[in-house]
Amino acid sequence: MSFFAKRTAVLAVATVTGFAASLSANASEETVRKNMEAFIGAPAVESVTKTPYGGLYEVLLKNGQLVYSDEKGSFIVDGSVIDMKTRRDVTQARLNELAAIDFSTLPLDQAIKQVKGKGTRVIASFEDPNCGYCKRLAKELAGMDDVTIYTFLYPILSPDSTSKSNNIWCAKDRAKAWNSWILDGKVPADADCDVNTVAKNVELGQKLRITGTPTLFLADGRRIGGYVPAAELEKALADVKAK
Repeated sequence: MSFFAKRTAVLAVATVTGFAASLSANASEETVRKNMEAFIGAPAVESVTKTPYGGLYEVLLKNGQLVYSDEKGSFIVDGSVIDMKTRRDVTQARLNELAAIDFSTLPLDQAIKQVKGKGTRVIASFEDPNCGYCKRLAKELAGMDDVTIYTFLYPILSPDSTSKSNNIWCAKDRAKAWNSWILDGKVPADADCDVNTVAKNVELGQKLRITGTPTLFLADGRRIGGYVPAAELEKALADVKAK
């Protein structure tokens, strides 16, 4: 057999082997999905992906939860996977990656816009007016400079949250009404207008799997859940700029 013929034969075997391996991986992923959904009792799996560690398969559920299983889908690991060499929380890093968004797709016209200084740095925040941590965050944001803040009214805590959000959105000066309430505790005056935007924000937040407030998004799409002090937020914003 000539060198060319041998080389062709080797390539053919390699191609067939790779294809077979791909089929096997797909079959394993489907097995994991099937067994996981049988265990849960509902079509709750968003995706199944083989990981490079421990022979585990990553299972992303439709509620945003991340769990792991073996190739046969015979057991579930519910918890964080830690890389002992780097001490890196692999699970949290993956959740952060999955939670990231395309910032350019946010409907910024549905948010209250505030520009501080030049406003070159950008933050989008989903907040409930009755959220205690949102009030703490507002104090941190008040002292920051060179930032544009888009606040999406996201009333999920109580009916009163919705009425406050509606009144703030209908105010002549939305930013002033928001700050008067969130910083100073001045209840927004009753106002009347089309409040469909607030309802749209709730739909958007649910689509983005936002279950708590405040939830922030940076310009690079990274998500920050919960209250963060200004110093920590400044570091995150500097990282966006560095990239």
